[in-house]
Amino acid sequence: MNEIAHNLAQVQNKILAATERCGRASEEVTLLAVSKTKPASAIAEAVAAGQRAFGENYVQEGVDKIRYFAQIGEAALEWHFIGPLQSNKSRLVAEHFDWCHTVDRLRIATRLSEQRPAELAPLNVLIQINISDEQSKSGIALSELDALAADVATLPGLVLRGLMAIPAPEPDYEHQLAVCQKMADAFSSLKNRYPTVDTLSLGMTDDMDAAIAAGSTMVRIGTAIFGARDYSAR
Repeated sequence: MNEIAHNLAQVQNKILAATERCGRASEEVTLLAVSKTKPASAIAEAVAAGQRAFGENYVQEGVDKIRYFAQIGEAALEWHFIGPLQSNKSRLVAEHFDWCHTVDRLRIATRLSEQRPAELAPLNVLIQINISDEQSKSGIALSELDALAADVATLPGLVLRGLMAIPAPEPDYEHQLAVCQKMADAFSSLKNRYPTVDTLSLGMTDDMDAAIAAGSTMVRIGTAIFGARDYSAR
């Protein structure tokens, strides 16, 4: 077993343990492998170990990887855009990715809908919430969610699937859980209003346990799978 396959198995075991502790089924939590800055060869090792869903933060880097794997016959992979999205990059996301986690304004959502090719299924989107109210983070306040969700849900090129958040780092589990619970409550409320909503993208390596306990359905894990990221080429 190579290192990435070993790491994937360890992360999956941690997800299993976390779900067991809170009485959930492990199948309720999807592992999104965050592959930003990692070469296609590393992703290929993860694919060989059974991983199918990958998250990319940089549009062009992600598109290059999507094209590469399509060319070698790995078209069944699921690609998630999880970085901040600028208007001038929306077309590339609309044309190539399966999911966008970072919708935080109607203008971006409208562009993604209009630019989604008709021959593709609608783009799955999550509304990003700035749950810790950090100036440096993208996302909307919870108070803005109802209005944006109502607008996004009407766009024909999109399917509103739920919410995403990146809570501020917090070493204390109870504080992590309290923040994650706010997201879970908002997710539950949204789910009651929109039949397509089924995804809460919440939890990374350091707060995964709290996120799963609160009800996350998708955790985003990078370094624990692929090792430290290399930003030198960027």
